[in-house]
Amino acid sequence: MGGHSHWATVKRHKGAQDVKRGKIFTRIIREVAIAARSGADPDGNPRLRLAILKAKEANMPGDTLKKAIQRGTGELPGLVYEEFNLEAYGPGGTGVLMEITSDNRNRTVAELRNL
Repeated sequence: MGGHSHWATVKRHKGAQDVKRGKIFTRIIREVAIAARSGADPDGNPRLRLAILKAKEANMPGDTLKKAIQRGTGELPGLVYEEFNLEAYGPGGTGVLMEITSDNRNRTVAELRNL
């Protein structure tokens, strides 16, 4: 019965799940870090409270959540995400207002100009 190991099946299934979970966690960590800029106390910061609820619904580990909050308040080094608004004109002269979150404003604006 060569090639029928249980681990081969588990590895393939677990790998796919880990990729999905990693994408979700990355998005939630970014939301938590941005929300934590307004204050690390969830009682006084409703946006952070909602981000923490999303993290708990996704079964994010508490240590990861704590680090995301610390990164947002500036206690830990890491990428600093910035929120900003852009106005642009689309096809047919349609006005578009975009709310953007990025770690590099200049790069994002340059990429949007080339679309």
